Formats: sequence, structure tokens, C-alpha cells
Amino acid sequence: MITNHDNQDWRDWLRLSLTKGVGNETGRKLLSVFGLPEHIFRAGLADLLAHVPEKIARALLAAPDDHMLRQIDLTSAWLQISGNNLLSLADQAYPKNLLSIPDPPILLYAKGRLELLTTQTIAVVGSRNATAQGISNAEKFSESLSQGGLCISSGLAAGIDAAAHAGALRGTGSTIAVIGTGADIVYPARNRQLAHQIVESGCLISEYPLGMPAVASNFPRRNRIISGLAQGVLVVEAAAQSGSLITARMAAEQGRDVFAIPGSIHSPLAKGCHQLIKQGAKLVESAQDILDEIGFVPFTSEMPSSSTELTFDGESAKLLMFIGYDPVHIDVLAMRSGDNVMTLSAQLLDLELQGHIETLPGGMIQRIASA
Repeated sequence: MITNHDNQDWRDWLRLSLTKGVGNETGRKLLSVFGLPEHIFRAGLADLLAHVPEKIARALLAAPDDHMLRQIDLTSAWLQISGNNLLSLADQAYPKNLLSIPDPPILLYAKGRLELLTTQTIAVVGSRNATAQGISNAEKFSESLSQGGLCISSGLAAGIDAAAHAGALRGTGSTIAVIGTGADIVYPARNRQLAHQIVESGCLISEYPLGMPAVASNFPRRNRIISGLAQGVLVVEAAAQSGSLITARMAAEQGRDVFAIPGSIHSPLAKGCHQLIKQGAKLVESAQDILDEIGFVPFTSEMPSSSTELTFDGESAKLLMFIGYDPVHIDVLAMRSGDNVMTLSAQLLDLELQGHIETLPGGMIQRIASA
């Protein structure tokens, strides 16, 4: 395997990616004509003008400025850290799946296990403001798929993304985190420990230069990489207007399978999934549904069940029956059960502490089914 510790041409690739006016599209266009970055920088002005505007051509021929030199020095120091790599389009370790998407990044900053970038992968995405049920579903589906040998890609965001990574790390397939900042920055900060675990056992990648802070426009853009790495995308929870739907749309455009977990017709975070199902996404109730659809044979026949339902006795079972599987207001629950709100509140608190229900805004109660 060729890595950036074995050669020095990464500086030319980095210079190309940092040249003002040269994005992924222009960079790939120039590479298709001249072959390698070093040939681009050695070309004459007339040759460059045949393919790019004069402003970009002159920027390519100019000596690196102070900002670029600082970035090269920063990257050089970063590459000295074990497990850090800079992958160009020409590297053997560059993910092959990304080469088939419309806009593959010229460079990828990678931390961790590079071999995961070429394994079979399923993306798992969803709401940052997920319900407890959504978190449970993301963790259990990801653990089951990972235990079967599939890698899980997601975006290290709060909510569903973080749950997907955590579940995947418990399986053998592990996980890839595609982030929207520089590879030396963890965002959100509360996922710092999770990011360290991913670097140790999985892989963390970014197309953005080191030091790039959290910029809102970068996160929707990185979604094409999350889906591009994968054979399919599973949307766990998503509102009607959601960034997860952007990932699903990109997946469909890339020729990937799109899967969605249905939810209550009363839940705002089920609207996006239901919309996807109406548009042709495959409804899934278990990890096995995904494995069957993509024709993947798991490494082990002892995958964790994704549809195990707990059993309850006595008052808890009766109360859960009254709650049902849709969100219910505590006043409605009082009418169904015949108990007063004070009595119900004590019983509900006990169930919530055990992780069987969650309290939603507006006094609504939601049962958490074992995913």
C-alpha cells in the first residue's frame, strides 16, 4: 500500500487543493489533462489557459503564499503522527466507491484503519435531535450490521450519527466517521471521546484542510461522502425538512440503495422516513432486511436480534398496553387507565428510569420498543 509516509508528492496534491479558485471539479479536470499535480505546476501559461480562466492559471503558477506554506508545514507535522494519512485520487488506499460518485474529493485526510475504506459499508443517518427510540434503533441496527461484517459510515453528529458509530464499534465491522471540519478538530465537542474510539478501532476522514472549523455549509456537502462510501443508506429518524434527506437523495443519485425505518404517523421525526418510503425507499424492520436486500452473507450466524421485545408483568405491562406505540398525552393516558395523573406520574417515572419510555415535549409519553 502506498501512503503519504512513503513519498513526498502529497505536497503537490495539497498545493493543488489549496490553490484559490481550484475546487474538486476544476482540480479533476486539470488532472485529467496533465496527469499529476506536479505536471500542472510545470505547465506553461498558454497550456493552462486552454482549460481554466487566467486568474486560476496565474494562481497555479504563482509560488505558494504564506498561508499555503503554513498549511503544508501543519500537514507535514500531522502526518508524522501514527495512523494519520493524506490520500489522493491516485493512492491505492483511496476508497474505490468514491471514484464512482459525481464529485469525489481530490484529497482525504484519514485517521485510523485505512482498510475500512475499501470494505462493504452501510451508511446510517438521522436526526440530531433524536428520540430515545431512534437512538436505540440506530445503535441496535448498526451493531447487528457490524457484527455481521458490514462497516457503518456516518457523520459523527449528535443524535442518530453518534448512536450509529457507538453501535458499530461493538461489532466486528467497525465504523467510518466522515466529518465536516478539519481532521484535527472534533465537532461537536461532546463527541470527543467517541471520536478517539473511532480513530483507535475505526476510521475518521475529512476532505477539509487541517484547522477548518465547523462551517454550516460544509456539513451537507460531506453527506455525499457518507453515502458514496456505502452500498446503501439507512435513515433512522428524519423530519420532513432534514439533512438526512439530503444524504438519501445523494445516495439515490449515486445509485445506492435507500432504506428507512417507519415510525408513528404522529411523530414529526417519522415524516422524513415516510416520505422516503413513498418515494421508493425500502421499508426495513430489522437488520436482516438490509442484508437480504443487498445480498450480503454475514460473517456470523449469531447476529444480535434487532426485534427482541421485552416482556413485562403486572402493572407495568398494563400501563405499557395503555400507552401503546404512539405518543400519548398523560391526560389521555389517565382516561385510558382510570388512574389519576399523580399516580401515573410515579409509575411513568419508574418506567422512564428503566429506559422503557421517554417523556416528550408537551407532556407526551412515548414507549421505547426494544430495537
